[in-house]
Amino acid sequence: LGYAFGRRLPDSMQDWVRNDLIGDWAVPRHLVRSMVPFIPVFAAFFLFPGPVWLRGSMVLLGVFLALFYSVAYMAQNRSRRLEKHGLPPDLENPKARRRHDAERAAYYRAHPRA
Repeated sequence: LGYAFGRRLPDSMQDWVRNDLIGDWAVPRHLVRSMVPFIPVFAAFFLFPGPVWLRGSMVLLGVFLALFYSVAYMAQNRSRRLEKHGLPPDLENPKARRRHDAERAAYYRAHPRA
């Protein structure tokens, strides 16, 4: 729970942090982790007076806004967490890196520089 709020984990868990932040499922994990601090806010929305559909709409709007900003700042958040745990902030998923390099090579083969 502390990790979801930005707490640093022990050095013995660096491999877990690396996998958490750049592994194959890093994006869904980031989205779920970023929703944890908002759970009390979403629960409080249900205490407002009014019909259930209106309170549910408030929660849904809050979830959409939280997800929007979570996605918008995902790269900065990942870099900060990597740096906080003593890892290089520009660390990338190896599979994504290979895919990007292959795409770049294919582009330069199709469009050589003069």
